[in-house]
Amino acid sequence: MIPVLQVGDRAISNDELIPLLKQYGMLPQLMREIIIDSAIANHTLTAEENTQAYKQFYQQHQLNSEGELQAWLQARGVSREQLDSLATRDIKLENFKRSTWGDKLQSYFLQRKAKLDRVVYSLIRVKDICIAQELYFRIQEGEQSFSELAREYSLGSEAQTGGLIGPVELAIPHPILANMLASIQPGQLLPPTPLGDWIVIVRLEKLLPAQLDEQMQERLLNELFEHWLQTQLKENLHKV
Repeated sequence: MIPVLQVGDRAISNDELIPLLKQYGMLPQLMREIIIDSAIANHTLTAEENTQAYKQFYQQHQLNSEGELQAWLQARGVSREQLDSLATRDIKLENFKRSTWGDKLQSYFLQRKAKLDRVVYSLIRVKDICIAQELYFRIQEGEQSFSELAREYSLGSEAQTGGLIGPVELAIPHPILANMLASIQPGQLLPPTPLGDWIVIVRLEKLLPAQLDEQMQERLLNELFEHWLQTQLKENLHKV
């Protein structure tokens, strides 16, 4: 049998290749790249996009001369024909994402917005409900500041910042805490509430609503693409 790959003294046959890819955990990555190549196969670039693609590729790999390019190709066993595919791949992929999910971004953003909004909040964590009640009343009556009491009594790492946390997206805190923060207005102090092994006192300091700006669009496009890609991977891995 003619080997499909020769590595030193070892000849790898066609029958061995897939088991080896599985053994080394490389099959999902290979299939991922093949799925991407299939998805972008029919996407063509304008002359301007093609020039920009090559420029970015050369900059990314620090290729500043023909000699450096030749050495790079030789070291990786890449042909000139394969270079074109490599150089234009990223921009074709971005075009694929835009053409596939670009018109779905607004609705997806609205669907995700509740978790994308960012908050700054103050937190005190203690174990004793009686201590929590006492601290809550001190803050409420203005006897001591939240920051002062957090530094002295809070048992979490937030004690180092005077209880101040954020800005963080609402997807980051514990789901119960996230729901608490989403239900109040900035400046509002919540009474002691059980949360896992803790009793917490929480005050929302700032709400920073998410915006569908360019950075957010890119992030959401990547999310939608990854959801699609993972589905494709699962379907194809089951066939192997």
